[in-house]
Amino acid sequence: MLKEEVKRLLDGKQVELVIGYEKGTLALRTTPSFITSADDVERLVWNEFCENNLAKYLPGRKEKVAIVAKGCDVRSIVGLIQEGQITREQIFIIGIPCEGIIDRRKIESRLGKKEILEAACENGKILLRGEDFQEILKKDDFLYDSCKVCKYRNPIVFDLLIGDRVPESGGIDEYAEIREFEAKSADERWLHFQKEISKCIRCYACRNACPLCYCEWCLVDQSQPRWIGVTDNPSDVGIFHLFRVFHVAGRCVDCGACSRACPMNIDLRWLLKKMEKDVKELFGYEAGLSVEEVPPLATFKEEDPQDFIK
Repeated sequence: MLKEEVKRLLDGKQVELVIGYEKGTLALRTTPSFITSADDVERLVWNEFCENNLAKYLPGRKEKVAIVAKGCDVRSIVGLIQEGQITREQIFIIGIPCEGIIDRRKIESRLGKKEILEAACENGKILLRGEDFQEILKKDDFLYDSCKVCKYRNPIVFDLLIGDRVPESGGIDEYAEIREFEAKSADERWLHFQKEISKCIRCYACRNACPLCYCEWCLVDQSQPRWIGVTDNPSDVGIFHLFRVFHVAGRCVDCGACSRACPMNIDLRWLLKKMEKDVKELFGYEAGLSVEEVPPLATFKEEDPQDFIK
């Protein structure tokens, strides 16, 4: 159905470009696909390995674009519309209900040095095959952490929905780990921060993968004036990550793109989830749920908490 609808959109000249997924060159992988001709729709795929948040490729586009989007991706698109990076009229959202994306690193950790040549997912099972082995794993045990607590499996905004709606997750405490972290002493929390950040090599993969990090000139790259150092000194690295967390406060939708991109396996999501929780408690706001709503850090209300003013 996805291929048929994309072919219809392109043949009918309703859009000039379709951004979706195609098969990757390695097992467990897909890659972003940019299609401008109906002749190329056979390249498109949709499966539990479609991990990229394709909203990353929307800022700056001028043409009419159709985009394949999961629930979290759609929330990022809503954020981009709110911030004037794209217009709603410019985007044709092909929404796809999602029951979770498979974390390839968890699988690779489970299998050790075994080389996976083929991977598929059927009926809640992950089927893996290598040169001299076959393995069947339970899908729910190998989902991304963000997917395990996702509350918006079905896209909240779309022009076309592919497939049936899936049950939303219920009864999940998405902030359980954050509350455990908050219960620690200030010294313990600082040590945890230092431990995670000490692994950072300043490659900026987290920033580059984030659909909401679209600034033409990033503060960390500026030299006149130089706001923060560019070294891997713990102080410079820590400031970079704190800047970034505050930059996406009230905007992050917990898609997990930054953590997936990190080559050092830094638990970036923990810090962002803490900020998400704070914004929700202070302003009653969740990012990416309404095109009309203004994010709390982009506006001011007289009833906003002002306890921080001394």
